[in-house]
Amino acid sequence: MKLPAELRHPLFVLGTCLYVFASVNRHWPLWPLPTFINSHLADLVDLPLQLTVLLWILRRYYFRQPSFVLPVSWIVASWVVIAVWFELIMPFFNSRMTADPLDVVAYSIGGVVFWRWMNRPALA
Repeated sequence: MKLPAELRHPLFVLGTCLYVFASVNRHWPLWPLPTFINSHLADLVDLPLQLTVLLWILRRYYFRQPSFVLPVSWIVASWVVIAVWFELIMPFFNSRMTADPLDVVAYSIGGVVFWRWMNRPALA
């Protein structure tokens, strides 16, 4: 079985590998990462990974068109929802979470990466 084109995109594969490595490394330190990278890597790859999966689901089950791309307004709305939820709302309910403006910057960089290089019509 061949993976869909969206899930074979090199940036999606790289982001997935980085996210898995950072998550595993956070719980079982294999290789010490600088604090800045350890704190913001997951936030950086969050939107590209989520939006790629959303794009694949919408192409496959809703629009049924490989040429469909997410409108910029959907990408911006996703960024706003993720930023508000994780940086404004959740810190009030979970004492382990803290609001960090650099996380919002990381989300925005991830959104731009998705918009610029990953949100393209599927070739196959």
